[in-house]
Amino acid sequence: MIRFTLSEKKLDFETVYENPWDPSEELLEYNLFGTLPVLIDISGTSLFGSNAICEYLEEAYTDVNLTGLEMSDRAETRKLVDWFEFIFHMDVYRPIITEKILKRFVKNIDRTSDPASIRLANNKLTMHLEYLSWLIDRRNWLAGRNFSLADICAASFISVLDYLGVIPWSKFECAKGWYAKIKSRPGFRNILKDNLPQIPPSQDYSNPDF
Repeated sequence: MIRFTLSEKKLDFETVYENPWDPSEELLEYNLFGTLPVLIDISGTSLFGSNAICEYLEEAYTDVNLTGLEMSDRAETRKLVDWFEFIFHMDVYRPIITEKILKRFVKNIDRTSDPASIRLANNKLTMHLEYLSWLIDRRNWLAGRNFSLADICAASFISVLDYLGVIPWSKFECAKGWYAKIKSRPGFRNILKDNLPQIPPSQDYSNPDF
């Protein structure tokens, strides 16, 4: 999400990869909790948490607006960001990532398979994609007429699930069309080049014409 935001704002940046379950001493210097993401600005400002970082970037670099010019637009953008950051994360993202990624790489975790959590997450994924499709059917972008942080946040979560091949796109044509537009944006193309060791991406992950 932060990389996509930085790219959309046309800001140069360097990405430093960290192991989220084994934070380095350097990371702990900037965030004693060891959580990601962390931003270290050229001004010397450092902060963590995706929402806090995005708010900072919006206020510090105003040439490209990603929250909306009107108060109602900004409120809608923040509402939809919260939807993905908290509700979608809890309902869908966390259980799927735990089962398909964390249990493969994290040492101090219960590796017992929990297929019931995957079934529940997939059912809730359907509900969330239906709502996303409903929004897109009525708007240019998620929060309204203009591309915003709502699209960035949603696409960032969805891209990980798409990498794992768990999204039944054929059932959600509106959502698929929206995500195809996201995949065609220059700021998202580098993200589509990411690869997770030992877990290859789904067949059409990087293809905007999927």
